[in-house]
This record gives sequence, structure tokens and C-alpha cells, in this order.
Amino acid sequence: MSRSSAPTLAHAFAARFLDGAPAWYKLAIVGCLIGNPVLFALDARIAAWALVLEFIGTLTLSLRCYPLQPGGLLALEAVAVGMTSPQRVYAETIAGIEVVLLLIFMVAGIYFLRELLLYTFTKLVVHVRSKLVLSFLFCASAAVLSAFLDALTVLAVVIAVAAGFYGVYHRVASGKAMHDAAHDAASDAHVADHHREDLEGFRAFLRSLVMHAAVGTALGGVATLVGEPQNLLVGTVAGWDFREFFVRVAPVSLPVLAAGLATCVVVEEMRWFGYGAQLPERVRGVLEELERADDARRTNLERAVLIVQALVAAFLVVALALHWAAVGLVGLTVIVLATAFAGVTDEHRLGDAFRAALPFTALLVVFFAVVAVIHEQALITPVVRYVLSLPHGWQPSAVYLANGVLTSISDNVFVATVYITEVAAAFADGRIDRAQFDALAVAVNAGTNIPSVATPNGQAAFLFLLTSSLASLIRLSYVRMLVMALPYTVVLTATGLFAVARWL
Repeated sequence: MSRSSAPTLAHAFAARFLDGAPAWYKLAIVGCLIGNPVLFALDARIAAWALVLEFIGTLTLSLRCYPLQPGGLLALEAVAVGMTSPQRVYAETIAGIEVVLLLIFMVAGIYFLRELLLYTFTKLVVHVRSKLVLSFLFCASAAVLSAFLDALTVLAVVIAVAAGFYGVYHRVASGKAMHDAAHDAASDAHVADHHREDLEGFRAFLRSLVMHAAVGTALGGVATLVGEPQNLLVGTVAGWDFREFFVRVAPVSLPVLAAGLATCVVVEEMRWFGYGAQLPERVRGVLEELERADDARRTNLERAVLIVQALVAAFLVVALALHWAAVGLVGLTVIVLATAFAGVTDEHRLGDAFRAALPFTALLVVFFAVVAVIHEQALITPVVRYVLSLPHGWQPSAVYLANGVLTSISDNVFVATVYITEVAAAFADGRIDRAQFDALAVAVNAGTNIPSVATPNGQAAFLFLLTSSLASLIRLSYVRMLVMALPYTVVLTATGLFAVARWL
């Protein structure tokens, strides 16, 4: 092989560990891996800042390449050159063990309640004829469910319902048999002309519904200890149980919830930002026929499974509200109950439930490694000291805005981990009292949940929606998602800032 035709080691290495990412991104990561040790030899803090910014870069480009591989390589490099140690990474992981258990067991537990959730959302779409009322119910239902269940799972159910409905009508519009409706149909080549307009209207209808639901998961996610993974992290550091967390956060979360639901009504009524599309009557007829067929085919066993899932869901709400056990252990209990009484005893069926959460669980440990670098090199300490030097009344607002800016381009779990540990350190050192610590903890939680609806990078649920197969079917692009999220971003961020400044 000639020298000119032989690939360079760097190019071959990059192509292996970043398969699917653009070439410039691969080369950038390789450059970071080469340049960071050089910087570390010159100045440890500069090298650590460079690594943190590089890691945030992997998060902002997560649509092109999942951050586990490039972020994990950066974390391994940080340990190798001495920016942190394996012992410090382990300590950070142990400190966040409740979040790890939440992701492993609670997400899997909700997987075994999906039939109940699918049934509920299907009934809403078919039987509520007013689009305004339907949008409000989707947003409010997603908010309530995500306050007690995993937001990703709630949105996954909405996506499954929307994709199923789309497949049904696309098959009918293409002249295919109704029993083939479950299969995906992305191409419009065979759609009859008289169905094309209805199909475009149906896409717009589904886009607005899933976006309302996605925002709803953020509205409910901020309110409770289990609404988002970073909530549990904040609550654990602060020592709050489920009830205390809700009460502490309520001065911010409840006004934001009201503002979000009001925004849902306004954008639907005014048909702004791509909202307001109605369900075409021909499409409604097809969906009603499908629902009748499903109800007729439902067996007594399937009805019993729905009853079991409803009872387990009730147990979940009570167990969380009364804090019977750590959240992850409650999730494990849900798995046991929902599978044992529904007859799910096959190992492979159990394994499917864990596939969704484990990649993010692995990424979370990488977060903890980067947080270990931040602590080891005291990177955020000057920023926190500046915030704490402000008058006490300004500090929560400053923390809220700082978190909001970062979470709109980065991951909210990562940002919350960094800030809450620094605030806890300030409390431990006696620089702030307990009341101020509680106010700042609420500001961290609100800042990492509310403004993050601005982009898919900030909210895992938004990113999940954008990378799902449904997004291409209903023509939901990155830019269109930004536009549709804009009114919510402005209203929710402003409402949250006002509440933080007024009541904390």
C-alpha cells in the first residue's frame, strides 16, 4: 500500500470511535485529546477549562454523535493526565447513586405501565373534538404524569401514539390494507391526491400535540423530586424528601405551570408559531374506526393488565408522596409488581425495559467524572464566590440565569451537578446560612429545568423527540422545534425569573 493511500492513525482512530459524526467533528475531538495534555503541562486550570468546554461541545452536538464516546474519552484523558483521580470519580458517582438508581429502575418500571398510558392518550385524541381542549389536556396530562413518572417515558408513549396514528392514516391514504397500518410509511409517493392535503394537515396536528406534550413534561418535571434526574440530585444534596421538595419548589413551579398552560391556550387559539392545526375529518373517521376495532379485539386478559397497571400506578404515586423508600427502590418495586401480576416472566422481555435508560446512565457517570475535574481544579469556585458576593436578594436570580444559559446549550443534569455541589460547599464553609442555601437550591433546580426548553440540547425529552422516527414523519426539524418552543421559552423563563426574584 502506498503512503498516500494509507490512512493516518488519527483519521482511522477518529473514524472508529465517532462513526456517523461529521469529519470535522472527529478531527476536533482528536485534536482535543492531543492538545489537552500539552495544555495541562503548561497550566492545569487552563487545560481543565478547555476539557470542560470540549465536553459541553460534545453535548451540543449530540444529534450528530451520542456524547458517551467522545465525552468518555475526554474523561479518561482527564484521569490519565492527573486532572482528577479514579477515586474522586468513584466518590462523585456514589454521591449521586440515587440518580443512578432512578435512571436504571424507575425508567424501566414505567416501561411496564406503557399499555395504560397508551390507552389513556389514545382515548384523548379520538374522543376530544376541540383542538384547544385536546392541546390543553395533552400539555396538562404530560405535566402531571412527568411529575411522578419519567419524562422520557411519558413522551415515548406520546410518540408511540402519534406514530401509530400516522401509520394508520398513511396506509389508508396510500391505499394499503388497514391491517398493515402498524407499519411505518415515510414515503408519500403512493398517497392519493385527495389525501395529500389531509395528510399535511394531520402532520401539523400531530406536531403541535407532541410539542405541547414535550413542554408539558418540563412543566411537571420541575415540580417534584422525581420529575427530572437533576431534581433528585438537588433534593438529595439539600436533604429534602418528596413532600418537602414539592413545597420548596412550589413558589416557582406552580406559577410556571400556570403560565405554560396559558401559553398553550394562547398559541392554539391564535394559531401562532405553527400551532392551531385541526384534525381533518377524514382522518378522524379513520382513527375512530381503528379505536372501535381495537376495543373489539381487546381480550379479558388485556383488560386485566390495564387494571393491574392502574393499581401499580396508584401505588407509585402514594409511595413517592410518602417517601416509603429511595426513588430507585420504588421503581424496582414497580417492576416487580407490574410484571408479576401481568405474567411477564421472560428474561428477554424484562431486558427490553432497561435498554432506554442504560446509555444515559453510562453518560451520567461520565458527567460525574467531569464534575470531579471541576472540583479538583476549583474551576467554578470563583464564579460561585462572585454570585455569593452579590446582595442576598440577587443571588437566587443570578444562579437561575446562569443555570438557564448553560442548560439551553448543554445538559441540565451536568449543570445542576456542578452548581448544587458548589452551593453545598459554600454552605458547609459557612459562607451562607441554611435559608439562603435552600433558596439557591431551588434556583438551581428551576434554572436547570425551565429555560432549557429553548433547545433540544437542554431537554432530554426534546432531544428524544427530535431523534425519534416520528420527527421525520411529521416534518419536525431542529429549526421548526426551536420556533415552536420559542413562545414557551420566553414566557416560562420570564415567569420563573419573576418567581425566583419575588419569592426566594
